Amino acid sequence: MAVEYLNDLNDKQKEAATAINGPVLIVAGAGAGKTKTIISRIAHLIKNGVAPENILAVTFTNKAAKEMTTRLESALDKDRGLRGDKLPFASTFHSLGVYILRQHAQMVGLNRFFTILDRDESLALIKTAMDQAGVDRKQYEPRKILGSISREKGKGVRVAEYRLKVDGYWQEIVASVWEKYDKLVREANALDFDDLLLSTVLLLASHEDIRAFYQDRFRYIHIDEYQDTNHVQYSLARLLVGADKNICVVGDVDQSIYSWRGADFGNMLRFEEDYPEAKVILLEQNYRSTKTILEAANEVIKKNRERVEKNLFTENGDGEKINLTANLSEGEEARSIAQTAKDLIASHTPAEEIAILYRANFQSRILEEAFLKANVPYQVLGVRFFERKEVKDILTYFRAALNPNDFEAMNRIINVPKRGIGKATLAKVSAGQEENLPQKMIEKLSSFRALLATLRHKIERETVSENIKYILSASGLEKELISEREEGLERLENVRELVTLAKKYDHLPGEEAILALLTEAALVSDQDTLREEKNGVRLMTVHASKGLEFDVVFIAGLEQGLFPHKGFGESDRDEEEERRLFYVAITRARKKVWLSYAQLRTIFGSQQVNTPSEFILDIPDQLIEGADPAAPQYEFLLDF
Repeated sequence: MAVEYLNDLNDKQKEAATAINGPVLIVAGAGAGKTKTIISRIAHLIKNGVAPENILAVTFTNKAAKEMTTRLESALDKDRGLRGDKLPFASTFHSLGVYILRQHAQMVGLNRFFTILDRDESLALIKTAMDQAGVDRKQYEPRKILGSISREKGKGVRVAEYRLKVDGYWQEIVASVWEKYDKLVREANALDFDDLLLSTVLLLASHEDIRAFYQDRFRYIHIDEYQDTNHVQYSLARLLVGADKNICVVGDVDQSIYSWRGADFGNMLRFEEDYPEAKVILLEQNYRSTKTILEAANEVIKKNRERVEKNLFTENGDGEKINLTANLSEGEEARSIAQTAKDLIASHTPAEEIAILYRANFQSRILEEAFLKANVPYQVLGVRFFERKEVKDILTYFRAALNPNDFEAMNRIINVPKRGIGKATLAKVSAGQEENLPQKMIEKLSSFRALLATLRHKIERETVSENIKYILSASGLEKELISEREEGLERLENVRELVTLAKKYDHLPGEEAILALLTEAALVSDQDTLREEKNGVRLMTVHASKGLEFDVVFIAGLEQGLFPHKGFGESDRDEEEERRLFYVAITRARKKVWLSYAQLRTIFGSQQVNTPSEFILDIPDQLIEGADPAAPQYEFLLDF
């Protein structure tokens, strides 16, 4: 009898899907159908009697987790014998951490309504910690200190451990700020992004009964993009694996591009050492790109030494050659890209199937200008719905109602809308000197607290969507936005969209619904913003494009020093990672790749002459049409 979910798999995919016992390493090249393979593998587990709730699938973005759930539902629906009331647990590492910590918050010194701090909120607390530690914010960059703390947490290091190994003045600065920051976070009954993982690892490592519970709950573990795990994610995966060692990891060292945030592709290379009995399966057939694109990608990446040897192939046609455009300046490059995109759209290529990729964020400015002037619709990845002020204000009301210790939340919305409660008043409240305030100010504070108390009461009895409407009306925010006319009405529409979005949680009990909404808002990724607007060319960094695919891809700024990037005073720039980054950029394309560079580019106010990227020269000449990167395109540059 034919098995529906194994149909259309090639031999290697089928081997991976049916290898369900013990550790399995799937080395999956770009476009090799890894998600389809994982879905089929999970369906095969269920078909063989594994309960869906005993299956865990971890991905790196909410978008990927939701796509996996949707595709799994579809696969199971095709076989009525597989479909039940429950589904496997599909989430990101951070969402998994939140799930576990909400169940055992008291074991880590929190209550279950703990706040998840976003990057801006963490930075605000770092600045407060610097003030308390007597560290000059003008002399030492708060973001750099937060970055150092984040990297240490990613290695599994706690502040007390860091203090013991302090060596040098900079580490002393970081330690002193970290100690104050850690105290502020704890006092707020909060965790930052890094804590979500580190606290989960510490919880499981120190409580055998809790660890055993989750090992029994998640008997079959799948981890996608394993090459992108950092030390603490690697540790979390190891702690969750039970005695049967039913762990399946999927990844590709050639697409490891996140070392700057602690990712260690060595975790993937070490998998066979961790699990000597592991079965290793290579997925090399690409279903996404043309032969021309794949040949170029293979030629580029084979120069790297730290990799698992493989060679992508496809049964797709040769397709068009890769186009190379030489430009005099970054302005000319941007105008050329915008015009070409406009022509493609006129020739019936959907705008959303065109992506403009660049190495550094600053490159987006001039590209945006060119697209605006050319009247070409576009979307810059990263403008997040949940970060819009009015949306964040509403969510912060929920935070303040559920977590009275979240002073940052109180500070944010106590004057939204304006209530005449100033910073001096807040400072006295924080210092416990409220009795010294004028009577009118005490009354304003009492009125605000009454609003939060009513909201807290309503949370337990009404749906989350109804409570958003209540905040909007009772706080006076709706009235204020209406008074701001066109701009205010646009912001009001965003809040109404939040009501629509929140309805999907209305079936949950009050507190659970709010926590689910707050968790989604806190853990949303850049790629999730692509769902908000359907039309428009996509502009994004190569890093942000990971996991996405488009019919047409432009790669801009292919100049030595920019791509590959020389960094800003970084002597240890990883040349192989830069090459992997270019490989990722090329393999985002299905049909056509456009490469471009500017011979003159202004960076930090200074104009400089550039040579074409070495990556261009790695692509065989017969695959490229257009400019000759070996010859100057503008004669005057010879005497520049």
